[in-house]
Amino acid sequence: MSVDYPCTIAAFDVGGTKMAGALVRYPAVGVPPKIEAIRSVPTEAGRGGEAVLEALLALVANVTAEAEGPLVGIGVGAAGCVDVRTGGIAFANELMPGWTGQPVAERLRTSFGLSVAVLNDVKAHALGEARWGAAQGAQTCLVIAVGTGLGGGIVADGRVLLGARGFAGELGCTPCPDKLGTPRACGTASELESIAAGTGIENRYRTAGGERLCGREIAQRAADGEELAQHIIREAGTALGEAIAAWTDLLDPEFVVLSGSVCNAGPLWRAALHEGFERQAPPLMRGMPIVDAALGGQAPLIGAAEYLLDSLKGRS
Repeated sequence: MSVDYPCTIAAFDVGGTKMAGALVRYPAVGVPPKIEAIRSVPTEAGRGGEAVLEALLALVANVTAEAEGPLVGIGVGAAGCVDVRTGGIAFANELMPGWTGQPVAERLRTSFGLSVAVLNDVKAHALGEARWGAAQGAQTCLVIAVGTGLGGGIVADGRVLLGARGFAGELGCTPCPDKLGTPRACGTASELESIAAGTGIENRYRTAGGERLCGREIAQRAADGEELAQHIIREAGTALGEAIAAWTDLLDPEFVVLSGSVCNAGPLWRAALHEGFERQAPPLMRGMPIVDAALGGQAPLIGAAEYLLDSLKGRS
């Protein structure tokens, strides 16, 4: 179907820590969207998937009530593996207990009577950056979100790559044997997410003898010179850098975009990431730009809105 401009979409970002919503208004074709009526609430994932879905429904009601005219539809970027055929959550890990199986799109359509499109939150982030952010104009790019967990979005020819079931870009499950990079501070780890993501950094620091601290506090201790914290932060950056080298060898992107809270871990993390990448990357890939995301928390909201537009135009 065609979409008339100006138009407004209600867009939502459901993460493991918080969920946000806003009205995304498009003044005209080719004009950057405006973000209005931003709302944010804690996800409280520990309450279970049904409670999270109810909280999302309440947030949608709150945001859509702010719309001054008709809405084109609802776009959602949601944590977990989204079955793009149904808009439901096909799988979510222990960071979102009970989120697996939640019929997000079905409940939203029934409750609000609007068109709904649901995409993985990191893919939504990638699509937002590709259309209007740090990756704007690139034919191919890889967007990596390193926060509580680790995920990715692959954009090719301006469209996010979904795969046969919608699971393309689940980068956190990339095998990460101990021989990668620096020696591990504790035990073994088989998945990149358990080493490079925020929760992995916190768990590894604690298991290696440190206190129970959040990632920001561990990064600060590393900056202050604590040896254990430096080791954990350095190996997180190194492992991610080496993994990026492998992914770029496979995908040959123009550049990589980084986002998420772990990107604030400081210069030690950043240096380790670039060293790991340059050491593992094939010669032709060395020096490839690895840049920070430009849109911040607006990226998944814009990406969710873009995906809704794509679905209405038959391009998703």
